[in-house]
Amino acid sequence: MSSDRIETKHTDCKDSLKARRFYKDQLPEVIQAVAESCLTHPEIVHLDMEAIPSKESVISIIDDLIDIMYPGFFGNQRINRNQLRYHVGDELSRVFDALAEEIKKAMMHECVAQDKECINCADAAQRETMCFLRKIPNVREMLAGDVRATYDHDPAAKSTHEIVFCYPGIKAITIYRLAHELYLQNVPLIPRIMTEYAHAETGVDIHPGANIGKNFFIDHGTGIVIGETTQIGDDVCIYHGVTLGALKFDRDADDQLIRGVKRHPTVGDKVVIYSGSTLLGSDTIVGERSVVGGNSWLIESIPAGTKVIYECPQLKFKKCSECALADKCDRPE
Repeated sequence: MSSDRIETKHTDCKDSLKARRFYKDQLPEVIQAVAESCLTHPEIVHLDMEAIPSKESVISIIDDLIDIMYPGFFGNQRINRNQLRYHVGDELSRVFDALAEEIKKAMMHECVAQDKECINCADAAQRETMCFLRKIPNVREMLAGDVRATYDHDPAAKSTHEIVFCYPGIKAITIYRLAHELYLQNVPLIPRIMTEYAHAETGVDIHPGANIGKNFFIDHGTGIVIGETTQIGDDVCIYHGVTLGALKFDRDADDQLIRGVKRHPTVGDKVVIYSGSTLLGSDTIVGERSVVGGNSWLIESIPAGTKVIYECPQLKFKKCSECALADKCDRPE
């Protein structure tokens, strides 16, 4: 390398260091501005409070719970009958410790947020964790029905094992059913973290407060939204893009949202809701054995055995010469 090029490179390095120092000297001003903005908007900071649950830890707990729900499917390991008790014991012990810690954080955060004295959150967290773990056999029974229902309704499924391995609907239902049990125990934060993780992973948004019966089948899944106070019976099939939502939000005399009241539809047993349909409102009750056709908009109740069919707009076909983009179209007449 010539001496001129060496000198040029040396000069460039000095200029770069000088520029870096120039901008770094401005950082204290930026730091002060950011700190002041944090104090100005307390709703989006978490200061002077107990540690909140770790999203990463909750996701790790979900992975362990899924392995307990479906032993031998995940984790790249072979498990035989003789190893099952040891495997389940190892997983449950790890889940107990991790979940109790995250529930404790959630409870302590709730106490501080409500100006309550936190005196037994650690003990309560362990009690709620054990209560939850005792429910696992019943949750597995429900999931076995969901998997069988999926196989019975989907001719594309080659086996129940394929469904457990591959179907996003089953993953969403699995996480929902686990989160729902914690929701029923009034565990704060954790259930919502779980179902929002499932939402991000699968495109299926089921609030942990929704009440869903046995043998639930989700086909494809993407874009499904099931609100907090939705009630769904047994043997229900829902296709992608379906919304079970609220029609309106009531407010009190101070114009504040009224929470904790039913806002979402009720769906009876053996109902099928096809893709793109929207069902809204607490007064909307879909009678058992009804079929709601694709792209339907339903804000009223329908009796049992009803078929709701959306009349499609009439298709019109025009030649390119009649089209607004005729001058840009390469298709022949």
